[in-house]
Amino acid sequence: MNLASPFCHPCDAAAPAPLALRLRAFGLRLVPTLAGMALVIVAMLLTSPVSAERIKDLGHFQGLRANQLTGYGIVVGLAGTGDDNLEYTTQGMHSVASRFGMQLPAGVNPALKNAAAVIITAELPPFAKPGERLDITVAAMGKAKSLRGGTLLMTPLQGADGQVYAMAQGNLAVGGLGVSAADGSNITVNVPTAGRIPGGATVERAVDAGFATTPELRFNLAEADLTTVGRVAAAINSKLGAGHARAIDAVTVSISAPEGAEVRTAMMGQIEDLLVDPADAPAKVIVNARTGTVVINGAVRIAPAAVSHGKLTVKVNENLKVSQPEPFSRGGQTVVVPKSKIDVDEEHNPMFRFAPGASLSDIVKAVNAIGASPADLVAILEALKEAGAMKAELVVL
Repeated sequence: MNLASPFCHPCDAAAPAPLALRLRAFGLRLVPTLAGMALVIVAMLLTSPVSAERIKDLGHFQGLRANQLTGYGIVVGLAGTGDDNLEYTTQGMHSVASRFGMQLPAGVNPALKNAAAVIITAELPPFAKPGERLDITVAAMGKAKSLRGGTLLMTPLQGADGQVYAMAQGNLAVGGLGVSAADGSNITVNVPTAGRIPGGATVERAVDAGFATTPELRFNLAEADLTTVGRVAAAINSKLGAGHARAIDAVTVSISAPEGAEVRTAMMGQIEDLLVDPADAPAKVIVNARTGTVVINGAVRIAPAAVSHGKLTVKVNENLKVSQPEPFSRGGQTVVVPKSKIDVDEEHNPMFRFAPGASLSDIVKAVNAIGASPADLVAILEALKEAGAMKAELVVL
């Protein structure tokens, strides 16, 4: 079998022609490697939006939210770290006993060192159906020192409307540890009075989101922005057709949708995957005065300004000196004479100037050049704001 290319000269059959020549025979031309890579990169930058985000990452559809659930229950099986004789724990144990047909004698309050009254919290996600499992958090509400090793008795979890939506029960997983001795010494690691039960609650009732019957769907942005909400409406109209979406305010986009849960679910999935270029964040400078943290976003710009920042330190040292008369002198007295020393230390930091439209990197370089601390940076930024040279919102936490 002859594997030589038919486009090679017979004398060159042993040495195949270069790839460029063989491609040229087919009417093709080999592009240099670096130039080809550059063209590919430029094409990718032009065809794919770098800053585009999915609509689902910018907000959520109205009504599709989680609901908080809470309940009051009893944890048993503790190793002597319970509530002991708290009245509401005793009442809870009376209620548990009566649920199983047992009636404790009136006036008898058993010592409940192995039980504790707790509050249970959970979140019911949207579209949760009966039978699904929820993670729950259990926290002591009395004098219990630790819930480690405890078991939560069956407890109903209620919503804001007072209806029961889930039932909770199970063994607690507590990450904390607390140990005390008879002399009063104790050691505590993390928080032993709170724990979790993964899958510790079972959904008993579903919440109707109502999105299938509402006249229109509404998409709410996580952050209000007039530019972004207009772009979201435009992206939806380009996908579904003109007139389907309209921006109501800086947060909400109203979307006309056909009747039927299946059709609306499919349409909502298409909308969530659309790409939108969100508007740039407004210029902000965040200052945490307690920790000295300063965060400046990339939208901050500085107008032409000159800044000089220095420190003046005055130190006053007081020393006492004993003055004694000459030996064998008459009429002299030994006295204490104060001696003061004053030192003035002033840092001479050079003045630096911000060019028009100075960016975040320019600000950082200028501040680092004079060795300013976070407290000094806060003072500089406040002065720039007052001088009108910094067009940004200054937020002090």
